[in-house]
Amino acid sequence: MINTDQKVILSGMNLCELEKLAKTLDEPIFRAKQLHSWLYKKCVSEFDQMTNLSKDFRAKLNEVAQISDTKIKQRLISSDGTIKYLLEFSDGSSVETVLMRFDNRPNLTACVSSQVGCPVGCVFCATGERGFVRNLEVREIVDQILTIQRDTALEVTNIVYMGQGEPLLNYDNVINSIKFVNEELEIGMRRITISTSGIIPQILKLADENRQLTLALSLHAPNHEIREKLIPVEKKYPLEEVVKALRQLTQKTGRRVTIEYVLIDGVNDAPEHAKEINYLLKGLNYNVNLIPYNSVNRDDFKAPSVKKVNIFKYILEQSGKKVTVRLERGSDILAACGQLSGKEV
Repeated sequence: MINTDQKVILSGMNLCELEKLAKTLDEPIFRAKQLHSWLYKKCVSEFDQMTNLSKDFRAKLNEVAQISDTKIKQRLISSDGTIKYLLEFSDGSSVETVLMRFDNRPNLTACVSSQVGCPVGCVFCATGERGFVRNLEVREIVDQILTIQRDTALEVTNIVYMGQGEPLLNYDNVINSIKFVNEELEIGMRRITISTSGIIPQILKLADENRQLTLALSLHAPNHEIREKLIPVEKKYPLEEVVKALRQLTQKTGRRVTIEYVLIDGVNDAPEHAKEINYLLKGLNYNVNLIPYNSVNRDDFKAPSVKKVNIFKYILEQSGKKVTVRLERGSDILAACGQLSGKEV
């Protein structure tokens, strides 16, 4: 029986769970498929919008359930069309998630968070300043995507786990959320990217699972000495060992990894640094995404000049790999890489 003192949250339920709910409410099983379609295909926000459900069934649902308990605490729209949401969960915890749109592309990308705060503590990232609060549950990760779709009436086509938190330190919940969006929302594995600072055991675990998603390594330095200053997790998981784990992953999955690299003027952007990267990653199946530093709260960090960025890119391209300079979205609303703080702006 359903406890009517606390309403059931439907957002994040799979078809099997919805069938059990329909049975509990003395409704035929086919109602679950209809409910599933309204939740995940049409993304409605109210039961009364589910017009092919009987009034009696909708009344039952209104009595014992609600679609979501995730609240939009703040919604900011960038001049480039990017939308940043500050979402609040039932315990009062807040995270940010971002919807990115690119000109002349049909894809709509949701950048989702995996943790409240982050334990990694990268010195150039606003999330790291907050520290770690807790892991997000599967439903809370999934509901970030669904909240975007309910709010905009747009269909998310791509997902990047590049919001707040280190996804591989919430491994099981992240993997189960990916399984959900793949099976229930029908978003293909190749349209899903997980970012990591280099958590070696979980990279190897991901390799063994042989999923056709993309792994993105937050590299940000050409060697151990510089990386240790920028990313404290380097002390536990040294760069050369991380690259070895990436080699195992690419060999098992056949998938190319993405190397994310934030360029900070005078810190990690010299031509010799680019040459070091080419040597470090030699033989690995990868591409590179260069990200000029986005201002957070540090006066000692700034983005390199366009000339410096282009020289760095040119040297990396000598490896024969694809190198792009990321077209940043939403920097005017603090929605770009490294700017998510989990606070109201």
